[in-house]
Amino acid sequence: MLILLHLCSVFLLVGLGFYVFAADPRRRAHQAFAAFISFLALWTIKDLIFWDFYPIDAAAGVWAAASFIIALLMNFVLVAFAWVFPENSRTPRRKAAILLAPALIFAPAAAFGLLWDKAGFIDGQFAIKLTPLAYAFVTYVYFLFFYGSIVLFGKYRKYRGTESGSQLGAILLALVITGALKTVANIVFPLFGNYDLIPLSSIFVLPGVLIYAYAIFNFRLFSLTSALTQFRLFPVAYKVAICIAAVAVSSFVIFQIPIVWWAFHNGMDAEAWRRYLVFSVISALVPNLLLVLLVLRTVLRPLKRVTLAAVAVAKGSYGAEVDLRKTNDEIGVLAESFNKMSRKLADDIEELRLLNERMIETERLSAMGTLAAGVAREVSAPLGAISAKIEAMRREEGHSTGTREDLSLIASQIALVTDIIADMKAFGRMDGTVKKSVSVNDVVLASLRLTSMGVNDAQIETDLDANSPRVLGDEGGLIQLVLDLIRKVRLDPPSELTPISISTYTAGAKVLIDIAQTSGVADSSSHSETDAASLDLWISQKLVSGHQGTLSSFVDERNCKRFTIALPLLEQKDAARVLTPSPF
Repeated sequence: MLILLHLCSVFLLVGLGFYVFAADPRRRAHQAFAAFISFLALWTIKDLIFWDFYPIDAAAGVWAAASFIIALLMNFVLVAFAWVFPENSRTPRRKAAILLAPALIFAPAAAFGLLWDKAGFIDGQFAIKLTPLAYAFVTYVYFLFFYGSIVLFGKYRKYRGTESGSQLGAILLALVITGALKTVANIVFPLFGNYDLIPLSSIFVLPGVLIYAYAIFNFRLFSLTSALTQFRLFPVAYKVAICIAAVAVSSFVIFQIPIVWWAFHNGMDAEAWRRYLVFSVISALVPNLLLVLLVLRTVLRPLKRVTLAAVAVAKGSYGAEVDLRKTNDEIGVLAESFNKMSRKLADDIEELRLLNERMIETERLSAMGTLAAGVAREVSAPLGAISAKIEAMRREEGHSTGTREDLSLIASQIALVTDIIADMKAFGRMDGTVKKSVSVNDVVLASLRLTSMGVNDAQIETDLDANSPRVLGDEGGLIQLVLDLIRKVRLDPPSELTPISISTYTAGAKVLIDIAQTSGVADSSSHSETDAASLDLWISQKLVSGHQGTLSSFVDERNCKRFTIALPLLEQKDAARVLTPSPF
């Protein structure tokens, strides 16, 4: 019965340790747990060998030395775990060196048998007589145990109320259970001369180990969610481990057991050992070849296909995909992600190609527009002179009816040419109508610089929004708009410079630019707007409406003229998607 308990304990420990470690091999808490499980498995194997196969005096000393050293190592790991969990922080090396320095004395003492005077069996009962150094050793081991527990308790108080706090609470419970059972089996009962529970001490640790693993695995170790997660993403490490275990068990059952029976059924002589060794080597070839085949099929062949697809993409075959059956491991996820990336890359490159074609067309139109605008400027001056001369001739008296008809025809044709020139000028401004994200503060500052009055002019007050709101528009057009309005407000009346204030601010989904006089004029009706001024304001209205905004103009109670431009606010999340046109 004891041997079955020890075997079950070993298999449970190895499986549990591998399961937790493979879940996150780079996490220090999982590494510490795997080390703890390894030492505990050694402890169980040590008990299995001694109590189930060699319960003799000659082996008692080896068992005792192994017990002392493994107990020391397990408590070392406990302290390291307390340092790194749950922050995944590094082990403090200086503190570790100071804390673990006594082990340089106690470990050799245990290895050379200085911790006991006698260990063996008396009348069929195990007994061990310890030396004073052994009590110092036990005190040091319990010091490490309580030090690690205190560190974990301090972290529990820090993280109480969180998932990490719940994990630490469960781990402390596991330590209490493990420490109590081990103390009763290995310390309390032997002090009263009862050593019956020592063979079971490795079994007593299992409840604490299960709670320990359950806690650091975020309380999902035995949950349905955790089990389903393993089916959704079954790591390659698990597949390889299962392949190795399956081949090992199958090889043992199919080959080793028959070979052992055939070789030793007549006794364990030299000929039997010769038969066993020769046929064991031969029988090992089959499972090893099968294992290599399984690893190649599970890992290397899918990786080769992913590599070939990556090389194809690197050579320009955008959109190439991995021809791989969908699997629920890391390679399957890698292949699926690669295929998505390759398709997205092909789509993006096609979009860039189309965008480049549109940019080339835009640049071609821009060049044509610049040429048209230049031609229009060159033609407009002489055409204006001709138009003026024709109008003058039409006002003169003494022309015959035929001459006046000819002059009227020429005037109509000049008007037609004027319309064509206007269209050419508009075409020449097409590149300027491309809208982009523009800061209204920058627009105001640029306009002030262009007025030759200076931003620091004493007669100009500015109150710009500190958040520098942005709009979607033509920066050059907006600067011209603000510049015209500044001049209109500042030079009203035309005979003097009027102090003004300029402010920018947001109101809901609008950005407002306010341009106003700071002191009223003597008589706002003493001067009238010229036709040019009216036309200038109409142009400003059209420019604002082209930006989906409004322009309002009014005179307040102090006879101060005020213009307010309202433009749609460009949100920050939308500004990031605005394509700024290339200046080239």
